[in-house]
Amino acid sequence: MKKKQPNEQRITVLYARLSRDDEKEGISGSIQNQKAILEKFAADNHLPNPRFMFDDGYSGVTFARPAFMEIMELAEQGLVANLVVKDHSRLGRNRLVVGQLLEEDFVRLNIRYIAIMDNIDTANGVSDIVPMQDLFNEWHAKNTSDKVRRVMQSRGNAGIPLTTSAPYGYKKSPEDKNKWIVDEPATEIVRQIFQLSISGLGPTQIAKKLRSEGVMTPSEYFQSVGINCPTKPPAHPCNWSSGTVAGILDRQEYVGDTINFRTCRQSFKLKKQLDRPQEEWKVFPDTHPAIIDRETFTIVQNLRQHRRRPNRTGIVSMFSGLLYCADCGEKLYYGSSKSSKQPQAYFFCSSYRKNSNVCSAHYIRESVVGQLVLEGLQRLLWYIQVYEKRFAQEQMERFGLQEKKELTAKRRELDKAKQRVAEIDQLIQKSYEDMTKGLLSEERFATLTVSLENEQRQLKVDIPALENSLNATADKADDLQKFIQRARQVTRLTELTPEIVHEFIDKIVVSKPEKIDGKRHQQVDIYYSTIGLWTAPEPETLEREYMAYYQAMQKRKKRTA
Repeated sequence: MKKKQPNEQRITVLYARLSRDDEKEGISGSIQNQKAILEKFAADNHLPNPRFMFDDGYSGVTFARPAFMEIMELAEQGLVANLVVKDHSRLGRNRLVVGQLLEEDFVRLNIRYIAIMDNIDTANGVSDIVPMQDLFNEWHAKNTSDKVRRVMQSRGNAGIPLTTSAPYGYKKSPEDKNKWIVDEPATEIVRQIFQLSISGLGPTQIAKKLRSEGVMTPSEYFQSVGINCPTKPPAHPCNWSSGTVAGILDRQEYVGDTINFRTCRQSFKLKKQLDRPQEEWKVFPDTHPAIIDRETFTIVQNLRQHRRRPNRTGIVSMFSGLLYCADCGEKLYYGSSKSSKQPQAYFFCSSYRKNSNVCSAHYIRESVVGQLVLEGLQRLLWYIQVYEKRFAQEQMERFGLQEKKELTAKRRELDKAKQRVAEIDQLIQKSYEDMTKGLLSEERFATLTVSLENEQRQLKVDIPALENSLNATADKADDLQKFIQRARQVTRLTELTPEIVHEFIDKIVVSKPEKIDGKRHQQVDIYYSTIGLWTAPEPETLEREYMAYYQAMQKRKKRTA
């Protein structure tokens, strides 16, 4: 049983609260003004042991406020005799919680509650009108929240960044606080993080490297340059976390885009931010200088999709996350053997590791994968550089496209469908007018309307499919062109890098090995980004075409000499 404290030891809490919205009231609602009113009231009414406590910058809809939580801890110890506020809304604007406090908690804890301006004193009983005041206080909070949300929606739809502070790597422009400019010292760290990711390191390994180099965390850096940051600096200097690194790698803002409406709240009473689906984001391209080019950002996102864990030696393979089992469809794990003087790194089926009865090992050495990928890429890149138009035509035909002709036909079909939907509305309206004039019977009007509405309903179903098909067609043609342009830049590929692998390779499907004529054979299918599975022409054909290409180049050199 809780020990009851003597009355002379119990305190009178003079509590003040001020939210960001309350600051608009000026000095009348300030903490200092509330303090003066509370102290005078306590002195005039001879309330014992007054102690002033306040929460500055906290909304009334939440009760997770530092000072208020401390008050309740003292109350549970029996140390609070009176709780005095300037007006009832200072206690809070959540009617359910305030009602719980007044009707149960303060009674149980033997606390006298006084709201000076609202003439509330629980020593005289709680008036029936108090719950109505609580309701109005909550309405006020909701109304304020709605106004703020509408303002934020308007700003967000106009492309104005909704973040309180600029992301690490940027700073607000002195001329326009809604514009971001590059912050060079932080920008170098951001670029380093992206390059480390491309080199094959994961967020945890990158964080470890930054710690070892003594690089300040974003919150430490902001503090060092005098910028307010909602995140507190870590207890230990330069203590980067994998979450901080991952957050930087995921931020599309680094390519120069403004991203609004990335998060939302379920209710004005709940302050927790929830992530919105990506399709609900509002993206405004090229609104500020880019720190990371779009190609690099795309490669990093692809790397992030294929989680790469180091093996027991701490090594991460550039192929981790790309290899799949041809039989069960699961990923192949990365491992290494300790049985020899030179450990062999290899991949094996994850299903087999969990249950050997489900699948077979599909064992393949990393060196073999590297050799196959290098040779495959060399053939593909050479083929594109020598036969670019032919390659593009082959891929377009494979996609089932006829370039501009089919795109034009799809656009025409889409426009026709949209026009017909509008025409049906006019026809129904015209038919209704004819019926009211006696030119069309009600039966005929009903039959005609049903027919037209069915046609319109089907068109409205077809239009999104047509738009998606048109967008997909345009995107594939555009992606193919970008793939070819990038392939032309890689003039001589002699070794693989994580950047090259994840830029050009989508996945690698490994079949189980088979013995043919006493020799081990294993099918490995390489699926390239954008184009999927590609089979090179027969070696004899390639050799013949290469010789023709080489001779043509020699003749061209002689003519220009």
